Amino acid sequence: MKIGFVYNDKFLLHNTGLYHPERPDRLKSIIQALHSSNLWQKLQHLNFESANIETVQMVHGDTHINFVRETCLKAQKFDNLQLLDSGDTPVCRDSFEIALLAAGGCTAAIDAVMTGVIKRVFCAVRPPGHHAESNTPMGFCLFNNAAIAANYAKKKYNLKRILILDWDVHHGNGTQEIFYDDDQVFYVSLHQYPFYPGTGAKDEIGIGKGEGYTLNCPMRAGSGEEEYLEAFEKYIVPAFNLFQPELFIISAGFDAHRNDPLANINLTEESFRKMTGYIVKYANKFSQGRIISILEGGYDLEALSNSVKVHIEELMSD
Repeated sequence: MKIGFVYNDKFLLHNTGLYHPERPDRLKSIIQALHSSNLWQKLQHLNFESANIETVQMVHGDTHINFVRETCLKAQKFDNLQLLDSGDTPVCRDSFEIALLAAGGCTAAIDAVMTGVIKRVFCAVRPPGHHAESNTPMGFCLFNNAAIAANYAKKKYNLKRILILDWDVHHGNGTQEIFYDDDQVFYVSLHQYPFYPGTGAKDEIGIGKGEGYTLNCPMRAGSGEEEYLEAFEKYIVPAFNLFQPELFIISAGFDAHRNDPLANINLTEESFRKMTGYIVKYANKFSQGRIISILEGGYDLEALSNSVKVHIEELMSD
């Protein structure tokens, strides 16, 4: 099966400074691996434009948007970096526009799968998004790409059951916060715990009409494939069957790999293949095969590029 691919060289212009883990080389390594494996020619490369402000406003308040814009404008030169938070989210002059382009790539992916152009899309975008709350950028994230895509799908295509599965090693506090009182977006996360950003305990299950629509599977440091697949079988697959999603969105961080420098989880490339296989199986069952996968973390370049490669291969399978 051919799958869609979202990428633009402009994503490389988001400058985070020397030695920052969320760096342009991450995307360069992915693109090189796809070319080397001949997967590049098998992808359907989607055209897309920047998200408009109204689309971003479905998720983020004006205060948040203006803060990101104005902070980036303070960087008069490409290498004159500014900080959005206490220290780990630097931005350059072009970062605001590039973040809008990343969000636009993810909404274009929604359009592609919802109009039947293609069933599945991988979005190789940066900056990442899942730590960005409705009014707080943090953790390398400016705008929440997965949340913007989900709300766009809700509004434009009237979807009532969207499931976001986040397997980044860090809990997606932003995505959880945005949909914590929402019964139309089911947020599921597997993440190292306790760990940055400190959220994601098992008893965080949503509030109001969203109660029961957040499922956290906190994993102890040192956990590996056996523990992750057990969580799928015991908790996540029953959630799939109960919720019956019309669309699957994956917040696809690959920093739970055993070689990643920022965490202590022991997954391998094959672990990501197996987890992807679960999504493919239940997307075929419930959502006409529709899957949007959006890059989040992953900071060892070889582990990241190899994991993305097998992830895409599995998305191509039926």
